Amino acid sequence: MEGPRRGRRVTEHRFTVDGNELVGHLALPPGTSTRPVPGLVICHGFPAGIGGGANSARTYPELADRLANEMGWAALCFTYRGCGRSQGNFSMAGWLSDTRAAFQELHHHERVGGVWAAGFGTGGALSICAAASDPAVRGVAALGAPADFDDWASHPRRLLDHAREQSAISDPDFPASVDRWARELKEIRAVACATQLAPRPLLVVHGSDDDSVPVFDARVNSDAHGSADLRIIGGAGHQLRHDPRAIAVLLGWLDRQRHRHGGSAARTG
Repeated sequence: MEGPRRGRRVTEHRFTVDGNELVGHLALPPGTSTRPVPGLVICHGFPAGIGGGANSARTYPELADRLANEMGWAALCFTYRGCGRSQGNFSMAGWLSDTRAAFQELHHHERVGGVWAAGFGTGGALSICAAASDPAVRGVAALGAPADFDDWASHPRRLLDHAREQSAISDPDFPASVDRWARELKEIRAVACATQLAPRPLLVVHGSDDDSVPVFDARVNSDAHGSADLRIIGGAGHQLRHDPRAIAVLLGWLDRQRHRHGGSAARTG
């Protein structure tokens, strides 16, 4: 496997949320400049398929490295509680707390002058919701993001069993209250948070053939924001992380965000 290119700074980044140590990957631009750079938090989706939670964010470090090396961004990807090597068990409120904490981790990094977020699937919805209540986040890209989790909330036991199968919940005694755990699925809604996020920029990207999250959700999120940049990728499914067209849209949007804020983002807060 090819190692990091010369000059690129890549580090494992760990931070603690609600007593759970989360494991991330922080990529910084090459060079020794002290000028502030824009920062991106990358949020993965709910685990599915072979490997489940253990492989939820397996390819995201490659995206973070590309952003750092080719575009000059600081990029932090991490695995939510219950996934990868991160501690804890999946809950929607817990993942929302993880997202907010990741924003703060990057915001307080000495080289970062402004924070944006890019989330895929569930991570996209949570990025919208976390950013809506954090004015320091300058914009959000949501790819394949659901407008709400009402489908899951209608069958919480099925979701709970699936989360256990995917190893996102490993503690047999978790959750202490299934009713409270399920209630979070109804309370956290990207469509409501998109309205609160405005007028900050929102990019909504969705596959026309997404069989996990209907394309209608993308239109609902976009309409709720009012001025979102909506892109429907023809023939694409749910796994937009692996669709080069979707990634090209994301990179183009990030490049425009950087230029909109004057190249190197000025540090705030």
